[in-house]
Amino acid sequence: MAYLAFYRTFRPTKFDEVVRQEHVVRILKNQIAEDKIGHAYLFCGPRGTGKTTLAKIFARAINCQSPVDSSPCGKCPTCRALMEGGNLDISEIDAASNNGVDEMRDLREKVQYPPVAGKYKVYVIDEVHMLTPSAFNAVLKTLEEPPRHAVFILATTEPHKIPATILSRCMRFDFKLIPQKDLEDLIKNVLTKTGKEYEDAAVSAIARAGAGSARDCLSIADMCASYSRGKLTYDDVSAVLGGADFKQVAQIVKYVLDEDMSSAMTAVESVLSMGKSVGVLLKDMLSLLNNLTIAKVCRNAREIINLPDESFEIILNMAADADGHKLLRISEILGAAESDMRFSTSGRITLETAIAKCAMPSSDYDIDGLIGRIASLEKKLESGQFIQPQTEQPARAQIERAKEVNQPARAQTTETPPEIRQGNQTAKRRIEEDFSSSEPSPFSPKPAGETFRQPALWEDGAVNAAPAAVADKGTVFARFLKALRTTHKNAVIFTLCMDLTHTFEGEKLIFITDNAAVYKGLNRAENRQFAADVLAELGVNDFEVRLEEKGESEYDKAFRELKENFKGIDIDVKD
Repeated sequence: MAYLAFYRTFRPTKFDEVVRQEHVVRILKNQIAEDKIGHAYLFCGPRGTGKTTLAKIFARAINCQSPVDSSPCGKCPTCRALMEGGNLDISEIDAASNNGVDEMRDLREKVQYPPVAGKYKVYVIDEVHMLTPSAFNAVLKTLEEPPRHAVFILATTEPHKIPATILSRCMRFDFKLIPQKDLEDLIKNVLTKTGKEYEDAAVSAIARAGAGSARDCLSIADMCASYSRGKLTYDDVSAVLGGADFKQVAQIVKYVLDEDMSSAMTAVESVLSMGKSVGVLLKDMLSLLNNLTIAKVCRNAREIINLPDESFEIILNMAADADGHKLLRISEILGAAESDMRFSTSGRITLETAIAKCAMPSSDYDIDGLIGRIASLEKKLESGQFIQPQTEQPARAQIERAKEVNQPARAQTTETPPEIRQGNQTAKRRIEEDFSSSEPSPFSPKPAGETFRQPALWEDGAVNAAPAAVADKGTVFARFLKALRTTHKNAVIFTLCMDLTHTFEGEKLIFITDNAAVYKGLNRAENRQFAADVLAELGVNDFEVRLEEKGESEYDKAFRELKENFKGIDIDVKD
């Protein structure tokens, strides 16, 4: 007898042998047990999930004289007759090649004849979505009111192409993709029956390549069993599938994660020069990135990924150093490249362009690219790559950043200090910051065991400490404003103090304002106490807020002079 492929040799003949699809199997078995057979069924779902297989089992079961648990017994005369190739009671029609109106008219005529061996005459129409509109119209009336002995089973992978008039006349069953665990059990069972030894990692690789299809898995397993002379290994499966070596793919992904575009391009060229497919290499890279993500976020990553120990250790080490945002960004870019490759005349250029984009986040303004760049900078800071060595040069002198508007700026250095403008546009003075030589720079080397931490704006410790005595009366007001600016309790006081002028009467600090609202606000008990506490830290133990009357405005002065120059003339002022 001629050799039969695995998927034909091990095709299920009973309902219990079907892999998953329990929801479909249960309904069909109950209908057989209760003798409630419908006249039209629609089996739809992905390829290789058991649509045609279940149709054949159901066709023999409804004609079986003594079914066992609603499955055909395979021993009665009817079952033996139906298993013969020339039987006319079960007809399989390939709609892809018999999609014309003439074939459907011929079917409509033959359906009137009664069955020969069994109780029902079953028509299995595979790929029914390939029928033409005229063919659908020809079979429509027969499908709606067929003879009592006729049962139609329509199978398709694209139910959306079937007219609604056909769909509404059928019982629809949606088949699902088969989980990987069930596919692995199926492959192990088949290999065991054929006497083929195997590695668990090899079986997992075959199941992943099958992508939920039992027929695809068995076809791949058939090739792998013929390729391997001894025990079926993971490397044998990789060779049959045509994928690149795992270590080569991991090295390419490592270069991309490290943003080493030159090395990544060289590694890609090396793999492609060996004759590997561009699409397969891209698929392998996406699979590895998916495994890195799983290893980074899942505790049971070993069970999910199910790779050889050596390969899994490589993934764990790469995942430990990889940034999550960078993994997501690279996966999205390569996923888009896989989609674009279908419409590209040069898949190689599409792949290399995507790899260049992945390895150059500085040219990508996507949010994930920016986050990845920030994470890279933070990592370099932690490793000390940006720390400046401490020198023995004298510390910087204090730089006056601002003075009052009516006073000239006193520069203590040849460097022009930058102006700092607070959000209020009415601010008319600069704020002076004190760069004391006693304060270490955040970029200076840190003693062992000590970490630098910038005080948050809302922490009380953010208020800079000051000497107990007034060392320089010219800088007190600027330091006072700086202390107010760096705490969270005094936003109102800071705003009130921005337009003040000040002077000293001995050791007493005098704040001067011509705004009554500012005067009242600063003299409120809680505000005055808070200002006193801050000034005490600056060495000022006494202060006063004074209200000065506004002087004559320029408009009033000009009007007064005009009246003096033109005495005796009535001058009418209009608003």
